[in-house]
This record gives sequence, structure tokens and C-alpha cells, in this order.
Amino acid sequence: MDRREFVKQGCLVCLGGGVASLSLSGCVATHYTPGTIETNGVQVPKSEFIYLKKDQPVNRLFIIVQNDKLGFPIYVYRFSDNEYSALWMQCSHQGNELQALGDQLHCPAHGSEFDNKGNVSQGPASHPLRSFPVKTDGDKIFIDLRAV
Repeated sequence: MDRREFVKQGCLVCLGGGVASLSLSGCVATHYTPGTIETNGVQVPKSEFIYLKKDQPVNRLFIIVQNDKLGFPIYVYRFSDNEYSALWMQCSHQGNELQALGDQLHCPAHGSEFDNKGNVSQGPASHPLRSFPVKTDGDKIFIDLRAV
């Protein structure tokens, strides 16, 4: 193998390793739950945020509450064991359903992006997302939907 071919093959191996490490870092699938619909909101067990990695419990950053009775899913982000945000996954720009990408929500229609508290981080949206009060009680999370 000549020098040029060696460098070319070496670059391909390095590039392939970089792409593989990027794809492995995000290999935890998005977790969906229907929650339990109640009179004033939705209840979700805190255990929905836990998954096993090498037989050790690990906390998810977020879950998606998806239930036919809701209209749009709700993105629930975990800041700590007792602090959560709950965001309506409907873009404030033109009403399209958002996609969750870790601690960001993205609108595939026009490119708006929102942080994990619903604030606009990139337009064209100019208004934050609708958010809901979240209360914790022991091993349960309650999302108050009365503001809908």
C-alpha cells in the first residue's frame, strides 16, 4: 500500500469511528407512555424515567406522554427527582407536532427550536410553548392540564 492509500484508509477508519461513537451516544430510544388520564390532568409514575444500563438503573432525561385523549403529546423533562417541566408538543408558530431531541424540541416543518422549559431558542416561532404545572408526590408525577 502506498502512502496516499494508507492516509486515505486511515482517514476512513477515523471518520467511521467518529460516526459510530456519535450514533452510540444517542442509542437510548425515546420512551413513550400513555400515562393515566384523570379529571384534571395526567399521572405518570416516576419509574417511567428509569431504564437499566448494564444492570444499573439510569434516569432518562425526558419521556413523552402520548395518549389519544390529549390531542398532542406532552414532553416531560426531568431536572431532578422533584423538578420536571411538561410541555405541549405543538409548535407555537403554526401548530405542527414537535420532535424531541434530548433537551430540545424541534419543529420539522419550519425549523423552530425550543429548550426544555419551552423557550424559543430558534425561530421562526416567537412565542414559548404551552407548559403545564407539574407536582410530585412520592413516586408519582401529576401534570395539571386545566390550563389547556
